[in-house]
Amino acid sequence: MENLTIIIPVYNEEDAIESTLSELLHLAQFEKWEIIVVNDGSLDNTKTVLEKFTTVKVINHPYNKGYGAALKSGIKSSKTDLICFFDADGQHNPADVKNLLDNIGSFDMLVGERGKDSHKEWIRKPGKWILSKVANFLTGKKISDLNSGLRIIKREIIVKLLHLFPDGFSFSTTSTIAFLNLGFNLGYFPITTKKRIGKSTVKQIKHGSNVLLLVLRLIILFNPLKVFIPVSFTIIIIGLIYEVYQGIVLLGIEKARLIPGAFFLIITGILIFFFGLVVDQISEMRKHQFND
Repeated sequence: MENLTIIIPVYNEEDAIESTLSELLHLAQFEKWEIIVVNDGSLDNTKTVLEKFTTVKVINHPYNKGYGAALKSGIKSSKTDLICFFDADGQHNPADVKNLLDNIGSFDMLVGERGKDSHKEWIRKPGKWILSKVANFLTGKKISDLNSGLRIIKREIIVKLLHLFPDGFSFSTTSTIAFLNLGFNLGYFPITTKKRIGKSTVKQIKHGSNVLLLVLRLIILFNPLKVFIPVSFTIIIIGLIYEVYQGIVLLGIEKARLIPGAFFLIITGILIFFFGLVVDQISEMRKHQFND
């Protein structure tokens, strides 16, 4: 019986998928691995290439649903206790799958951490740096690799959280943040990636902004005070400064009065703070549902 299912989401990867599968199958013949390829509505010859691999389970989406949707289809179709995400573009080394599997231990998710020797596109570095800093602040933890496409996860946990994750590109990012905030054991293991084969379909501005919004959404779901407290305190401080400057400094102590705009800002900040407390209580109750 297989001890691992490798899920490979594919969209227009006719140049890379054949070599990727060949390398994986060469190693898989010595291991108890099942390979599921989810063809996410490819418009090129990817489907024709996949037909050559009779020992691989192929799921065909009728149209392009997104990277996350492809992973969800693979997860639902898997049967093993452990599942592995593996990109189709030729950047991963199949030997790293074995390394992750051998070192997962008590981790609920073990992520392949790309080292300095890994190929990285310079155009993505600024966006990834900003996203990483935001995620580190919101989670309160240092995330060494936020969106690595190679990771092994316990199936029983990920299936409970699928409804939280997007169908688009940011599935890896949001799953990392969800696991951290729900208290699951997440670890990293060093890997090296190569230059991808073919052209990436990721749009930097579009996908980057969507990821930031999803990060905020997940943090509000799991740890809302990380957002509500800074926002409320900032508004209150601005209101106090406005009151001191406009109502006291400019008018003088004898003519000092309460400025309506400053009063509005202070009240708004206080309301946001208490609203955050209510949301936090709801969040704590939801956490118990995910961990049951």
